Amino acid sequence: MATAPPVSRVAQIGETAGAVWTTLHEEGPLTMAKLVKAVGAPRDLVMQALGWLAREDKISIDEDGRSRVVSLRNR
Repeated sequence: MATAPPVSRVAQIGETAGAVWTTLHEEGPLTMAKLVKAVGAPRDLVMQALGWLAREDKISIDEDGRSRVVSLRNR
């Protein structure tokens, strides 16, 4: 029986970045805590995905008191 090869960490981050983008597109701006919950992935993986999207200039992260709010950048 053949098994699928394990997914690389970079591929997981990329897939999670897609899930983060989709969530923000559908839900609008979210705090980091709400985003992690909405995506349903481990917090560290979501943070890595946010770094990916930030590097591609696709998101904004703004301070709102004690929390950070993530939103898609307007293009």
